[in-house]
Amino acid sequence: MKLPAVLPSLEFNYITILLVTWIYTPARSEITSLDSGNIDETLNNADVALVNFYADWCRFSQMLHPIFEESSNVVREEFPDLKQVVFARVDCDQHSDIAMRYRISKYPTLKLFRNGMMMKREYRGQRSVSAIADFIRQQKVDPVKEIHDLEELKTLDRSKRHIIGFFEGKDSENYRTFEKVANILRDDCVFLAAHGSLSKPERFSGDNVIYKPPGDNSPDMVYLGSLSHFDLIYAWAQDKCVPMVREITFENGEELTEEGLPFLIMFHLKEDTESLEKFQHEVARQLIGEKGTINFLHADCEKFRHPLLHIQKTPADCPVIAIDSFRHMYVFPDFSDLTIPGKLKQFVQDLHSGKLHREFHHGPDPTDVTPGQQDNQEEVASNPPESSFQKLAPSETRYTILNRDRDEL
Repeated sequence: MKLPAVLPSLEFNYITILLVTWIYTPARSEITSLDSGNIDETLNNADVALVNFYADWCRFSQMLHPIFEESSNVVREEFPDLKQVVFARVDCDQHSDIAMRYRISKYPTLKLFRNGMMMKREYRGQRSVSAIADFIRQQKVDPVKEIHDLEELKTLDRSKRHIIGFFEGKDSENYRTFEKVANILRDDCVFLAAHGSLSKPERFSGDNVIYKPPGDNSPDMVYLGSLSHFDLIYAWAQDKCVPMVREITFENGEELTEEGLPFLIMFHLKEDTESLEKFQHEVARQLIGEKGTINFLHADCEKFRHPLLHIQKTPADCPVIAIDSFRHMYVFPDFSDLTIPGKLKQFVQDLHSGKLHREFHHGPDPTDVTPGQQDNQEEVASNPPESSFQKLAPSETRYTILNRDRDEL
C-alpha cells in the first residue's frame, strides 16, 4: 500500500488551506450591538461613539455593513481604547423602543454621541471607509484651542462666536467641564483657553469664562454660574452658540429639513446685515414663544435663487420673508411691515391655525373679507407654490425613508 506516502501531501494541503484562510480572512471588527440593557452604559463611557441604526431588510443598510465594519477596524488601530471611540449598531426591528427614543426616521442613520449625549448633527457624508475614518479623526481633535498670548484675542474672526476660558490649570475640574462643553458645541462656537500665569490678568476672582458674540462692537458676556456644574454652563453656552435665527446652507439643508419643523426664512443679500439684524430682533421680540414649533432661518439670496424664483421673486426683491410648510410656500406680504407689533407673529399663527392653507384653497376667511367681496372669494384665492426646501430632505437614493407623510400645514 502506498497510502502512507500520500499522507504528507494531505497534511501539506491542509496546512496550506489554513495559511490561506488566515491571510485572507479580514480582522474581526469590534462593533458593539446595543440593546436596552447596555446602551446607556456603553455610550456614557465613550468619549465618541458612532452608532449605526439599521434594518436588515433595508438595501442601504446592507450596503453599509461591510464599510462600517472596516471603518471600525481602521479607527481601532489608531484609537484602541474603547473609552475613546466606540462603533456600535442598533437593529431597529429588534429594538424599536431604542429607534423611537432617538427618533429614527430613515435607514441607515449614523448618529454621533459624546459622553452619552446625542449630537444634533449626524454623519451624512460619503459612505466609504476613508470618509468615515476621517470623520472620527476630526471628532478626536482637541475642541479647545490654546491661547499663547492674550494679544491673539485682538485678532479673532469676529464673524464667529467665541467662548474663551481663563483657567489656573488644565488639570482642574473647571477646565474638564469646559472641555466637555466644547466637545459638544464645537460645531457652533470657537472655544479657546488660556492657562496659568498667562490667564491671571483675566482671573480676578478665580477661573473665568466669557462669550464674544459676532460683531466688532458687540460687548463680551461673562458666565456667572458655577464652572464645575456641567448642566449650567452647557445651557449658557448653548444659548450663546446656537442662535435663534440660523443660516441655512446646502450643507445643512438636509439636517434642518429632517427636524420636521416648518421654515420661517428670510432671504437677504449677503452684505445686507442691517435687514438680517432687524429680522433677528423681531423674531426674538415677537416669536420667542414659537421656538420649537418652527425653524427661524436666513438664506443668501444669490445661493438660493431657485426657491426665490419659486415664489416669483429674484435677488433684486430681497429682503423677502416666507414660510415653507414642506407642502407650500407662503410669502410675508411686505418686509417693511416686519416691525409692526404682532405682524410677524400673526403670520406664523396663521400657519399653525391652518388659515394660510384655507386661503390657498378657498380665498380669504370671511372675517377678512370686506363687504361686497363675499361673492368673489374664488377669484381672489391665493395660489402659493409647492415647497422648495422639501427637496433638500434625505433622498430615497441614499435612505429607506420611514413615515414620509407630513401633516398639512
